[in-house]
Formats: sequence, C-alpha cells, structure tokens
Amino acid sequence: MCAYRWPWKEGPLANNDLKRYLENWQGEVDSAAQYQVLSRVEKSPQLSKVYSNLAEIEIKHRDFWEAQITQAGGKVPPREPSWRARVLIYIAKTFGPSMVLSTISGLEKADRNLYAPQPETKGTLMVSEEHGHDRVLDEILNTTSPGATGTQVAAMEGRHQNVGGNTLRAAVMGANDGLCSNMSLVMGVAGAAVNNHILLVTGLAGLLAGACSMALGEWLSVTNSNELAEREIRVEEQEFDKNPEGEVEELKLIYESKGMVPEEAEKLARYMLSDKARAMDTLAREELGLNPEDRGGSPWEAAGTSFLLFSTGALVPVCPFFFISGPTAVWTSLGLSALALFGFGALGTLFTGKGVWFSGTRQLILGLLAAALTFGLGHLLGIHLS
Repeated sequence: MCAYRWPWKEGPLANNDLKRYLENWQGEVDSAAQYQVLSRVEKSPQLSKVYSNLAEIEIKHRDFWEAQITQAGGKVPPREPSWRARVLIYIAKTFGPSMVLSTISGLEKADRNLYAPQPETKGTLMVSEEHGHDRVLDEILNTTSPGATGTQVAAMEGRHQNVGGNTLRAAVMGANDGLCSNMSLVMGVAGAAVNNHILLVTGLAGLLAGACSMALGEWLSVTNSNELAEREIRVEEQEFDKNPEGEVEELKLIYESKGMVPEEAEKLARYMLSDKARAMDTLAREELGLNPEDRGGSPWEAAGTSFLLFSTGALVPVCPFFFISGPTAVWTSLGLSALALFGFGALGTLFTGKGVWFSGTRQLILGLLAAALTFGLGHLLGIHLS
C-alpha cells in the first residue's frame, strides 16, 4: 500500500480513527489501481501475473477498510485514485512499467510498517502482506533492472546516479536543473542591466552550455560503465576457459546462498555452465550482476536524453525575451519560472508522498532565493563596473 494523506475537512466525521481509516482506504485504492494497470501493460506474462496478484491483495485490504469506515459510521467515498496515482498510471500506460516501478517500490517501502501499530490489523495477514509487497518489488527491480536501459530516460547516470534507477525522478531532476541554473543566470544578468538582446543571448548561451555539459557528462558516464562491464565479462570468460570447475564451485555457492541444498545447487550449476554461451550469460548475471543484453544503455541516447531534459527546463526563463522586452520581460520570466518551480516541486510528491503544497512551495522558495541572490550580485557587479 502507498500511503495517502486524506485532505481532511472538519465535520461530523472528523474523528481520528475515521480519518485514519479513510487514509488507509485511499492508499489501498491507489495501489490496487496502479497494480491493475501494471498488470495490463506489462509485456512479460510472469510479471503481469505478479502484478495481478498484488492488485488482488490490495483490493482485499481496500474492502477491509471499507468495512471499518462503515462500522465507524462513515460513508465510503467513490473508489477514485488520487491525483498522484492517476499521474503514475498515465506514465505507466504511456511509457511502460519501468518508468514508475521504482517510485511505487519506494512508496511501498516507506509504508511497509504503517499497519503494524494499528489495532484493527492485529490477527490479520495485512502487515506481513505489506512486507511481502516490498520484497516482491525489490526482487523485480533487482532481477529486471527496469529503467536501466539506454532506450529510456534511466540511461541518465552521472549527476543523478543517486536516484536508484528511478527513471521518472531522473527526468524531473534533469529538467529542474535546467530551470534553476538558467533562471539564476538570467536573473543575475538582469540585475546588472535590463537589455533584452543581452538577456536573450545569455539565456540561450546558458541553455546550450548547460545542456552540452550534461550531455557530455552522461555520455562519459555510460561509456565508462559499458567499458567496465565489457572488461569484467572478458575477465570472467578467461577465468571460465582456464578453470571451469572453479566457476562451477563459485556458482554452486551462489545458488546455495539463495537457499538451494548443495546437491541441487551443484546439479544446476553444472547444467548452466555446460554450454559456453549459456555459461557466460549466467556468470555475468549471477557473479557480476550484469545484464549481457543491456550493460548500461547507449551513451548517445543517454546524452541526447540529458540534453533534451536540461534544455526543456532551461527554456522556461528564456521564452519571454523572444516576445517582449524591458522589465516586463524580466518579471514575466520570473513568473513563468516560479510556476515551473512549483510544478517540479509538486511532481516530487510522486516519490516522497509529501503534500503538494508543501513540496511545491519549498521548491518555489528555494528557487526564488537563488534567483534573488544572483540578481543582487549582478546588480552590485553592474554598479561597480559602470
């Protein structure tokens, strides 16, 4: 279940237990809807079945909380996913499950202990089932590496390698980088002198410089990662050719660590390594943790994606100077940038579960502080130079 903070309004039903029931219920409605969509759009029949099973469990939990709401004298609202769930569902339908799986997994992990202290769930399987959902999604992420291919946004590694393979968060952060850096640059120059031509050229130069820098960084990151993976696979192949029995023993130990009995582990290890092509694929996956079919993605796709994301954000503060000039253009640029800052902050709630107004306002304040700082420094510098 992904927790949802109910937009509670004071009234006859505003008691703590009922509020908690409604929050739990909305979280189950969201999770059931998300897993149902993942089941429909997932191409792998095995994973599709897993998502379908998860959805059935969430529906059972949803029904449990509906009974609690009714018993408490409340009214069960329409079974509508929250805005956050609708956004994730739209992205999953449009770009595939890999774009949202890390986000959903992170929300499940954050809420896996949510039911533990709640007295209504004692004597039920709900706590263990929520823990099970967390483990299942972790296993899917570890074995399929969704979003880590060069054909998707997750080819971004460099500056955003801490996003843990979360393609959606990488996209938001890339565009946000472009917005914040170029807005600060444009406001700094505006503080020195309001000249439409200079501001337009400065904004476009900042856009190109930042986007090229990001693209080069991503290209180098993915290229180096691919070259390292290729080297490790070559070394593994040489070790297999020199000492196949040693590789059998290593693979046997890996299988034993996963719970297999020694006899079965050895039998499976010998079978997997009896054919060289299958052996190299197995050793790459089991010993090196690499996917031979996609070792890190295309560096050119990673660079292009990073360039486009950064440019998208960096274009926002520049747009007004194409059409208007003077202080009006500066204020319009600042206004558009402020709206985009709030929007990116609001999108961040998809990953954190925080409130939209809190996240959006925090991002807005920090971005405007950066703009104010560069504007002030630009103004002082302009006075000094003049």
